[in-house]
Amino acid sequence: MYVTHLGHSCLLVEIADTRVLLDPGGFTPDFEQVRDLDAIIVTHQHPDHIDHERLPTLLAGNPQARLYAEPQTVGTLSASKIEAESLASGTPFFLGELRVEPVGKHHAVIHADIPRIDNVGVVLRAPGEPSLFHPGDALDADPGQVDVLCAPVNAPWCAMKETVDFVRRIGAARVVPIHDGLLQQRGRDLYLTQIGNLAGQKVAGLQITDAAGQGRMQLAV
Repeated sequence: MYVTHLGHSCLLVEIADTRVLLDPGGFTPDFEQVRDLDAIIVTHQHPDHIDHERLPTLLAGNPQARLYAEPQTVGTLSASKIEAESLASGTPFFLGELRVEPVGKHHAVIHADIPRIDNVGVVLRAPGEPSLFHPGDALDADPGQVDVLCAPVNAPWCAMKETVDFVRRIGAARVVPIHDGLLQQRGRDLYLTQIGNLAGQKVAGLQITDAAGQGRMQLAV
């Protein structure tokens, strides 16, 4: 499995001869240039996870790709005359040998005055490959045992102590930092150091995979 972090929460995952793009949002530069995709998956409707203006360019460049989205997001896409298939939590589907398991229901609480929207994370599993969990914007889903956890680093809805507990609870040995688009580099470095130190006390052999800075990073797992 190869994981390329394109920025913020957007990942290109190459697994079981399948290329999947996750959460192509407004904080991620140049995602619309990615080609040869089999699927595009959107966890929820927030613009840092789906860019409605650039999505048509991505789809035009990948006419063979299937577009999946959390059900509320399917509705917003329909209003833009873009058709997508729904991610139904608890209902897995296959892309060739790749099993996609939608998990979770609601976006994390931002503030009591802001209504919660839905959010569906995904687990990617294939025979002979490591498994990966991308939670979108929530820390409460149960993906089961996974090898690679995509962990949100910073958000209006998330405190570092919650990310640490999330990493401890899931217990994956490899962590890929996501949701970092609001951070300066020195702040990001501080988050990753603290998460690694604190979560590593509970997760044996924990590795946080990082690049020299924010943006593109490729991980071979």
